[in-house]
Amino acid sequence: MRLTGRTAIAALLAAGCLAATACAPGTAAPAADKAGDDRTGTLQVWLFNEAGNAAKEAVIAKAVTEFQSSHQGVTVNVSYIDTDAAARAAKMKGAFNDPNSAPDLVEFGNTDLPGYVAAGGLAEIGAQLDTWKDKADLDPVIAKTAVVDGKTYGLPWWVAVRALYYRTDLFTEAGLNPPTSYAELVAATQKIHGAHQDTFGIAVGGKYTFGALPFVWDAGGDIATKDGATFKAAIDSPASQAGVKRYTDLFGADGCPAQQCADLTGGKTVDLFAAGKSAMAILPNSSRSKVDAGPVKGKYGVVPLPGEKAGSIAPAFAGGNNLGVMKAAKHRTLAVEFAELLASPSYQGQMYDAMGNLPTLKSVSGQVAAKDAFLKPFTDTIAAGTRFVPLDQAWAQIDAQSVIPTMLQQVVTGKADVAKASGDAATQINSAFAAH
Repeated sequence: MRLTGRTAIAALLAAGCLAATACAPGTAAPAADKAGDDRTGTLQVWLFNEAGNAAKEAVIAKAVTEFQSSHQGVTVNVSYIDTDAAARAAKMKGAFNDPNSAPDLVEFGNTDLPGYVAAGGLAEIGAQLDTWKDKADLDPVIAKTAVVDGKTYGLPWWVAVRALYYRTDLFTEAGLNPPTSYAELVAATQKIHGAHQDTFGIAVGGKYTFGALPFVWDAGGDIATKDGATFKAAIDSPASQAGVKRYTDLFGADGCPAQQCADLTGGKTVDLFAAGKSAMAILPNSSRSKVDAGPVKGKYGVVPLPGEKAGSIAPAFAGGNNLGVMKAAKHRTLAVEFAELLASPSYQGQMYDAMGNLPTLKSVSGQVAAKDAFLKPFTDTIAAGTRFVPLDQAWAQIDAQSVIPTMLQQVVTGKADVAKASGDAATQINSAFAAH
């Protein structure tokens, strides 16, 4: 699953669940009542059916064979479920409401976690993971994407971050090095666009939440911060407003004109760069194949997105997928052990080779970066420290209501200044937290 549509499933599951218990099954027994820990029998596993899934299935088949050979009397049955948000939401909701239909182990997008926990669908597995031999190798910041209220509900399987793609041919022509600060990034957009009026200095989007957030985080701001046991909006803080301004200032005649870029999503910025219509873009590692299929193949490089301070790296959103044990699992220990096998160094390496998934283990990240120079800016970005959205079920509502994109669009179209737009966004964010 490539960072698209994840929060849509959480929003669908959260609908009608404003109280923490509102998603509890109506007539089905509570999930915990059906839970078990059989050490033999069939382990049911749900993984995502992704583009190029045959390569993924081949790796998983190896893991299944290895696991079954070391667990006599155990059969692993892997089902690949639709990644379409609506179809996936319906399937997961059915599993939450009917423990008899639930798998033991499930793959899910990390932004879905708070909604799943609120629905009572996932088991807390922190104690089991404490004995995992590879736990110390897990990136500690990425590990937090599986934690809600201090409890661990998943094992991060792979991660994806964004970095700055840039046109090496245009930079060389302009006598420029890739930018190492926000000021250099702005200067490059101006100089390249000045020489190539038909080329945007940088492709950014008014609907590109995860392209904008690094600027907010780099300025010391955030979407929201924890205030005791609850979250409180911080998008209207002075630091956040400074970050919003840096991002929205890129929407101009030299960068990405508002009339053409206000409605752009992250996917559309990929299209612009891949088509050779922009000198720079903030894209994930998974965009490589799309860019290589276009006219700029062999004419681009990647560096970490620079922060305001020269030589710094702006914090990136740590997207990715986790492996979680269902609360209704009949084979809890086996589910944890199979998750640990899939997330082991060997299989994280194989999954990178098969699907391009960035590993969550630090040792494997170093290995894949060493054999593929393209990945170094992404692994350097992870090493510099990633950030995440508020781990609260309200995030699904905030995302579904396009609170952040609306704020950005208000600014870039001139309908509101940063203070007004961020203040309105903060009001919506606080309302979402209050409703859950």
